[in-house]
Amino acid sequence: MAEHTRTLGFRVAFALGLGTMIAAGIFSLSGTAVAVVGSSAVISFVLAAVIAGITAASYSEFASIYSENGGGYLFSSRTFEDDRLLFAVGASLFMGYCATTAFYLATMGEWFHQFIIPHGIPIPHGAVAITTAVLLGYLNAQGTEESGTFQVIVTAAKVAVLLVFIGGAFAFQGPTEAVGTFAGEFKTNAGGIVSIAAVAFITFFGFSAIAASAGEIIDPRRVVPKAIGASILTVTILYIFVIVAMVNSPIPAEVVARQGETAMGKVAAAFLGSFGKWLIVAGAVFSMVSASNASILAASGIGSLMGRQGQAPRRFNRIHPEYGTPFWSVVTVTGTISVLILVFMSLFPAEGGLGLLHLGLDALTGFANLNLLAPLAVVNVALIVSRRRFPDMDRPLEVPLTPWVPIVGILANLALITNLPPRGIVIGLGVELALVGGYLAWGGAPDVEELTKEAVGRHQPVRTSGGESVNRGGGSVAQGSEPEETDPTESGETEAVESEGVSDTEDRYRVLVPVARIERAPVHVALAAALANARAENPILQVVNVTHIPEQTPYEMVQEDAEKRADRLVERLESADVDAEYTVEGHISRDIGFDINKTAREDDAELILMGYPEEHYEVTETVEYDAPCDVVFVQGFEVEDLDDMETVTIGAGGGPHHDSMVALVSALGERGANVHVATVTPRGGGGTAEDVQRTLDAFPADLPVEVHEVEADTVAEGLVTTAAENGGPLFIGASRTRLLRRWVLGSTPDRVIDRADDLGVPVVVYAKPTGLRDRVSETLFPVSRYVRKVFG
Repeated sequence: MAEHTRTLGFRVAFALGLGTMIAAGIFSLSGTAVAVVGSSAVISFVLAAVIAGITAASYSEFASIYSENGGGYLFSSRTFEDDRLLFAVGASLFMGYCATTAFYLATMGEWFHQFIIPHGIPIPHGAVAITTAVLLGYLNAQGTEESGTFQVIVTAAKVAVLLVFIGGAFAFQGPTEAVGTFAGEFKTNAGGIVSIAAVAFITFFGFSAIAASAGEIIDPRRVVPKAIGASILTVTILYIFVIVAMVNSPIPAEVVARQGETAMGKVAAAFLGSFGKWLIVAGAVFSMVSASNASILAASGIGSLMGRQGQAPRRFNRIHPEYGTPFWSVVTVTGTISVLILVFMSLFPAEGGLGLLHLGLDALTGFANLNLLAPLAVVNVALIVSRRRFPDMDRPLEVPLTPWVPIVGILANLALITNLPPRGIVIGLGVELALVGGYLAWGGAPDVEELTKEAVGRHQPVRTSGGESVNRGGGSVAQGSEPEETDPTESGETEAVESEGVSDTEDRYRVLVPVARIERAPVHVALAAALANARAENPILQVVNVTHIPEQTPYEMVQEDAEKRADRLVERLESADVDAEYTVEGHISRDIGFDINKTAREDDAELILMGYPEEHYEVTETVEYDAPCDVVFVQGFEVEDLDDMETVTIGAGGGPHHDSMVALVSALGERGANVHVATVTPRGGGGTAEDVQRTLDAFPADLPVEVHEVEADTVAEGLVTTAAENGGPLFIGASRTRLLRRWVLGSTPDRVIDRADDLGVPVVVYAKPTGLRDRVSETLFPVSRYVRKVFG
């Protein structure tokens, strides 16, 4: 089963918060803050830290209750019931994390242009940032443990750099003089102090990255609040000393202001020379990369939760079977970050760009902070509502003086919003309204947890020497649990085959057999057993009947019908000759295709076998394109056809589906089946001839294969005619150019099925899971085929 495993301890959780806070804020905003309000910048940063700390307290209380990914979106969804509000919170936080990452990486790009890339080289602004975003997205898609280790290393490095910078400042001026200079540079610019605090808030939002990743953290109820408090306190102290160092810079204030986000590099050069400059440049790059990494992890966690709750595409919640991460959520986060950098920094920068719209880092900061501050206000409201709605809930950590502390947090968050850059606010509101409007037009999807119910637990038959099956356990059990062991040979007339037993299924080759028509179950299950036995010793079959239930219909309305269907299925299979152990269960679902894929994913199925679509093509499409394992669609098989598995015909071809199918046919060949390969040259426009040598090379060298070179009007006709002459089933790969749906006329699988029905040839259509790379290849295949036709 592909699932998350908690791998992050306190060290990584602390590094997530600290690494996100020590980022572009301290390396870029410190220079601007000192230029505007001098030593009073300390007040601005402390004010931002206090306001962040108030909301962090609410986060800590919620995190001690709910130990899942999602942060503020999760807490709101556990408190409020209005889908529109919940979507707005989730979308805002998602965009806030993405915009924060875009701000970090865009600032890092400016440091590259100022200090690393030789002047005169025409690299567009934003190119470095987008490239880094893609690389970090790839890292997070690979696994959270790897990205967590990376976070610890980089965070430790940049803290060390800051300590060297601070030490250089005190060594340059002397401790007494440095403190005196700092004390003399305070300014009474209240408006400037609050404005700097509003912009600087982005630097303290790292605490939410810890809560948003709670699902990855070991013992989150204890670790999350501890890591939040420790990271805010640590970073506040570091910021104070960095401001002291900046105030003591020998560089004039106007020069610092002119340098903007790269001022700290110039100040370091004044303190420590060339070595200091490059040390700070390295520290800045490390800081922004690690902060971006933490924000990507948090944003992908929110996207995954929104997908599970039906407020984003379900694919966002899908866990990659190899990496164990919400792959599509990470991909979407990476794409969103790249688009924000492109828009704010490349197309519409602060100076130049396209048209009259000028954005840049200032507007991007406002956009990010708006999308962070607004949900934080909602989280504070949620804490008040949660206390009143669930007064008896166990709360390991409680915010004191509730509701007054959360109310202060709400007012403070709203006050900071009013001091953000106006262009960022306008664009942020526009994007949020567009997203909410799109969600209302879409209507959302059902919560994943509400889509499927188990109607009948697993009946656990065992294979017997005579082919009969005896019910093991004598009743229904909850899915995933094990039945009580009983004697499988109660009648004494059948002798149970010795095996590991169905309860020991963890490491066995598993085939999922979804059954829609009960009368077809015996032949499909027997065929699944034949294919499974060719691939592995002692396989296990999982037979599932799914009863569809319309939206808004209570599950109880079809419970009895689902139980009767499951009982009929068990009775049908009792007399079938199934040469493998199998289980039978019944489900009720609002989305049959989703239920099949979910069952396969949770139970680690390695193959799905189901009938070729005669109706309900949307189910087939969902299974073909979203299944976590290989799928075979079968058509035209009868019980007597299973005796003809000694001869198998396969068409020459290519592509991911075909290559995986060759492996299955090879397994049948190694168990004694005669393998025939048909290569068809079409006379008209009925397909394209394939290279037979590629197919032959895919078979084991010692496996005898007979080749048939055929000429026919269409590829489909040639394949079916050859299979009819040879006897036995025809194996073909799913189409590389279009969905496996009956309304797509002309696809080779559909033509084969139509022709095979006339000649009585059973057909197996093989489809394997296709990742992003395979789908790009499939998209380009028609172009390649056209070029081959034109140029021979």
